[in-house]
Amino acid sequence: MSPADPARPSGPARRRALPGDPPGGRRAVAVWGVGVAVYFVAVIFRTSLGVAGLEAADRFHVNASALSTFSILQLLVYAGMQIPVGLLVDRLGTKKVLGIGVVLFTAGQLGFAFSPSFGMALAARALLGCGDAMTFISVLRLGSRWFPARRGPLVAQLAGLVGMAGNLVSTLVIARLLHGVGWTAAFAGSALAGVVVLVLLLLFLKDHPEGHEPEPLPHHGAAYVRRQIATSWREPGTRLGLWVHFTTQFPAMVFLLLWGMPFLVEAQGLSQAGAGELLTLVVVSNMSVGLVYGQIVGRHHDARMPLVLGTIGTTAALWAATLLYPADHAPMWLLVVLCVVLGACGPASMIGFDFARPANPPERQGTASGITNMGGFVASMTTLLAVGVLLDATGQNYAVAFSSVFVLQALGLSQILRLRGRAVRRERERLVASRVETVHVPV
Repeated sequence: MSPADPARPSGPARRRALPGDPPGGRRAVAVWGVGVAVYFVAVIFRTSLGVAGLEAADRFHVNASALSTFSILQLLVYAGMQIPVGLLVDRLGTKKVLGIGVVLFTAGQLGFAFSPSFGMALAARALLGCGDAMTFISVLRLGSRWFPARRGPLVAQLAGLVGMAGNLVSTLVIARLLHGVGWTAAFAGSALAGVVVLVLLLLFLKDHPEGHEPEPLPHHGAAYVRRQIATSWREPGTRLGLWVHFTTQFPAMVFLLLWGMPFLVEAQGLSQAGAGELLTLVVVSNMSVGLVYGQIVGRHHDARMPLVLGTIGTTAALWAATLLYPADHAPMWLLVVLCVVLGACGPASMIGFDFARPANPPERQGTASGITNMGGFVASMTTLLAVGVLLDATGQNYAVAFSSVFVLQALGLSQILRLRGRAVRRERERLVASRVETVHVPV
């Protein structure tokens, strides 16, 4: 929403913190930093398979479809856990849920290191996905409890940026460890990071600042759960957030999580080192674009939808240009541009939470964030499976396999266009009501 929009508070009402708005400050940064450190480690563990795809295929003697099962199962668990985790965060608070998550994803990483068979390795990745699922929603909730609402878009983008830094560690560090010390030592050694963040969490993390305790939520069993989910889902902003996340996140997620390295090595003829550099470029681009998107959305609310639609369109265009290039291999400049554009997918997906957040009161933030966060991971899981199946069916034809990206983009885009008008109108109604309430707050 532009500064001149009459639905947006201005003057003293705009500058004054809302009643109950957290103060932020150094203490908030320190506590939030602990939560983000947990998310950072979770992303390292989540994406570590992305640089080990070829080694995993050799170690467990599996084909492309079976290899994709690792990431699909992990994402299936992750996506399936989002609403339950959102409910748990609303009910139990951040510290307890994050603590459970750290224990689970650390155990999963250790189990993956020592798995002697494909079946045991699958179980370990499922356990890792379960713990990983508890991190991001908890960090979003932590940010909303410790920082003023106006900082929400930037804080969320910064959390996503730190997560991508975890992806960078996988690309640069885990890949080198795999080639240097071997599978077991690399994965088992990385699991020590989970122990470190668990200690930090237990010692320093608090759910909220003193004096900003949330109202206790009445709990009525299954009826409470159904009401939380149904009420969140009825908000157009929640559904729009889900479809924004669905449509924007998965192209980069699929590329980084599993299929980017095989595509660049087997289809584009690059060395593993050269492919690793391009994967690193995706991560660096993500981190840079995340800072820019966070600042833009924080200052110009109306920029959310243009950023989302622009990212979707540019990603589709670059993928089409790469896959349809009339030669055996796309030129390096085109691959570089593709990777830079893929870096914008993560920051664009974070805008989904900026549609869901204002549509729901604080007591439903976890549930709404869980619904939104399902979107991109459902799309990623679907595409991971489709690419693996199509590769096996077409004799490793990556152009056909990656065409599945366009199908899911078209589906998501149609839903975004259908919901955006309703969501924006509802949000403006809430902003008008909030302005009236703020103006009448005694000072």
